[in-house]
Amino acid sequence: METPFIYGRLAKQENFTDREQESARLLQNFHSLINTIIISPRRWGKSSLVDNVAQQIRNENSNLRICVVDLFNVKTEAEFYTTLAESVIKCTSSRWEEMADDVRKFFSNLVPRLSFSTDPQNSVTLDFDYDTVLKNPNEVLDLAETIAKDKNLKIMVCIDEFQNIANFTDPVSFQRKLRSHFQQHTKAGYCLYGSKRHMMLDVFTNPNMPFYNFGDLMFLEKIDTQHWLNFITSRFAETCKTIDNETAAYIVSLMQNHPYYVQQLSQLSWLRTTDVCTKAIVDAAHQSLVGQFGLVFATLAETLTSQQMNVLRAIINGEKNLTSAAVLKKYRISSSSVVIRCKEALIEKDILDSKAGEVSLIDPVFSWWLKNNYFAG
Repeated sequence: METPFIYGRLAKQENFTDREQESARLLQNFHSLINTIIISPRRWGKSSLVDNVAQQIRNENSNLRICVVDLFNVKTEAEFYTTLAESVIKCTSSRWEEMADDVRKFFSNLVPRLSFSTDPQNSVTLDFDYDTVLKNPNEVLDLAETIAKDKNLKIMVCIDEFQNIANFTDPVSFQRKLRSHFQQHTKAGYCLYGSKRHMMLDVFTNPNMPFYNFGDLMFLEKIDTQHWLNFITSRFAETCKTIDNETAAYIVSLMQNHPYYVQQLSQLSWLRTTDVCTKAIVDAAHQSLVGQFGLVFATLAETLTSQQMNVLRAIINGEKNLTSAAVLKKYRISSSSVVIRCKEALIEKDILDSKAGEVSLIDPVFSWWLKNNYFAG
């Protein structure tokens, strides 16, 4: 029997829960070609949200094309141009012959190499000469707009893992270049999102950065408990198993409403359930999950300084005023300035999240492991 919970890959259709308001807002933005930035910690469902809205549009409006560009493995500016061009060509051409014609038609200064294969996962690949595309990227940066006007389409370009542009040689100059082109487009819009919340915030909310005020800022929140209860209980029921609201709420509480981990713990609990899921089953599943990541967490802890670990311990124990003399003394933290530096470093490492001046651990399983295993002694 196929498991009813999805994590580690896009949650589609019945596996996608809640996000009604965000979906409606994103759908309207896409139809109106409003530039949109989605910001949240990693594994909160940004990609699944975009994918589900994109699929809805594909089913209803063939004149609006959704082009998804994944920068996960993109490390250089030249690779960005190749990935962007290839993605735009693919989403606006339905046949190999049309792709080949479009490459010849829409590139005059650049001469890309286009190759085809029988592999359905990588049937069409496009590549540029590295030096040439760096000297003259304009045709690539305007490609979506050019094709949209020529074919009487609207195109929404969705760029995932956008924070990876920080790895480029001169990321700020590159952002300035992108903004100068994107802001002039009227038939193409852009949705930019990524998994490094602090970096995305700096790019889009810092007045000194090129992408400041670029578009509609969407901050994803955690899915609320009631939606999780409805989702978990219904998914169990659909597979002829039972879980009551109290036990489902226990799963959500253990995982602090974290979308990825709620799905994962729900699946592990479902797998252990024959007929009725109990708290004892959930506890066993949770211990398995913590044990699964134990070595990873131990390795991560070894990379942190003793002062960073002391700050984490204070946060996990619920201390609010981390720079007070009492907290500094209790957790053996050198000074208030050390607290500030540690928080900045832990945010940079994606261990802490900062919201409205309050910091918290992003990963609820790591937080539980620290409190109940690492700091327990």
